[in-house]
Amino acid sequence: MIVYLDAPDISERIKEIVFRLELDHVRADRIACYRSKGSSAKGTIARCHALPKIMQKALQCQPLYIIEVISEEFDKMSEDEQTRTLVHELLHIPHAFGGGFKHHDFVNEEMVERFYKKFMIEKEKEQKDIDFKDKLKDVFKK
Repeated sequence: MIVYLDAPDISERIKEIVFRLELDHVRADRIACYRSKGSSAKGTIARCHALPKIMQKALQCQPLYIIEVISEEFDKMSEDEQTRTLVHELLHIPHAFGGGFKHHDFVNEEMVERFYKKFMIEKEKEQKDIDFKDKLKDVFKK
């Protein structure tokens, strides 16, 4: 039986990715993140689920996306591969952020790699900035 657990760690990583990649159309506050255990899906690492417009209307709610990571696969991956996977799932979310979904004819390895590289460059820039600020603090302590 499949079990779904809240994944606040994944939610934080999603927020970081959205921020660093400037995915302004993605409302991170409207993305729920779950870690599933016991899935029988073969070869699936993660999934992006969208709440269709008709369901939004019936439930009288705003658009919502769910990112599910399959614990048995995702958790054993390196941090870099996990980040690529999360980038991949975020790229399924269209610019309208209305409940639609971009399929694999749009989201492909080349696109994921391009966004992943940009993410890493932004992360490295920030780390260099932090290192520089730390060095400045040390200089002024003396």
